[in-house]
Amino acid sequence: MKTASLIFLAGSLIALPALAQERVWRCGNEYTNNATIAQQKGCKVMEGGNVTVVQGTKSSGGGSASSSAGSSAARSPAGSPRVEGVDQRARDGEARSVLEAELKKAEARQAELQKEYNNGEPEKQGSEGRNYQKYLDRVAEMKAELARNESDIAGIRREIGRLPNKQQPQ
Repeated sequence: MKTASLIFLAGSLIALPALAQERVWRCGNEYTNNATIAQQKGCKVMEGGNVTVVQGTKSSGGGSASSSAGSSAARSPAGSPRVEGVDQRARDGEARSVLEAELKKAEARQAELQKEYNNGEPEKQGSEGRNYQKYLDRVAEMKAELARNESDIAGIRREIGRLPNKQQPQ
């Protein structure tokens, strides 16, 4: 029994250095196991577990790329198909028209809600003359709906602002 325990203990001690990992330092978003670089950059030692770093892919393009191709490549997710400029402008124009239609609909709804809200004093309906709390609840709902609709309008305007400006054909 003792010899089996000794053999197991000796085997685990021999395997222990193979499982140990060098010290790893974190320098912002970078990791290194080089102590001199870590000291130069003022990195912090990582404690409590192994670190796995997956290298990112490098772009396959040539050394010089046009600024428009570089900026569009930076915005599009990896692996997405390349879209020609004319097609992209058409998509942007379509997106703009859809957003502008949504904006008009939301603004019309806002005007309708404001008219119905009547500066916080809408007309009482049916049983609201006898039940004032019911009236107050409806007024609060209307106010919340006005705020939500205003937020929607602001969001649509932000989305329209993110689209490229309309370009006139030459």
